[in-house]
Amino acid sequence: MDIVEALAAESGMVCVVGAGGKKTTLYSLANRVPRGVVTATVRIPIFDDQVAHVAVTDAPVEALRTNESWPLGLVPEQERDDRYRGYDPALVTAIRASGHADAVFVKADGARTRWLKAPNEHEPQIPSMADTVIPIASAKVVGKPLTDEHVHRPERVADVTGLELGDTIDAEDVAEVLASRDGGRKGILARATVIPLINMVDDAELEAVGREIAEGIHERVNVPRVVLARMNTDDPLVDVVK
Repeated sequence: MDIVEALAAESGMVCVVGAGGKKTTLYSLANRVPRGVVTATVRIPIFDDQVAHVAVTDAPVEALRTNESWPLGLVPEQERDDRYRGYDPALVTAIRASGHADAVFVKADGARTRWLKAPNEHEPQIPSMADTVIPIASAKVVGKPLTDEHVHRPERVADVTGLELGDTIDAEDVAEVLASRDGGRKGILARATVIPLINMVDDAELEAVGREIAEGIHERVNVPRVVLARMNTDDPLVDVVK
């Protein structure tokens, strides 16, 4: 099993939510399928260096139909020097339905480079036709305090876990966030396959942490597997915990 198969990302629409390597995961997966598309339903930093070409267009299906270089980035507008806007979820569904790509990889919320998050009332922006949703967190957040240095929206994580701001985050807290309908599984329809991803598993100690998080997820919710990975490497898959 490779990382694409482990994350059920071979085809269809794959949405990534959470914190701790979303963008790296999107780019890594898109570069591992024959015809991959990277897009977003929220703001996304400039990513031209991560794909063969970025088409800035209000007609993404047409741009996809005529594309010859893969992976392709699709965005509606460059909002600032450092970021693009995302599409309406319905338009992302049209990109998927066009049949011109093998897999469409979607950034569906933001986290400001933190390692853990819980969504606010307007997040995530997951299209209704999502086939796979990957809630992500970094193994490195375990042992850190619940503050905005490492956590995006720490007050939301506090609500989900029962922690107080400033408390130390443990593996069970990360599992609770990823498994919760107010956390990593928020806004996901029943048709989608949910594959939690524990990222930044960079050594044996972090692998043990990742396994503890994975076990906590399996105790809370029925998912086919939890993936442990280091998504910024050439061989990202560490293990699959079923």
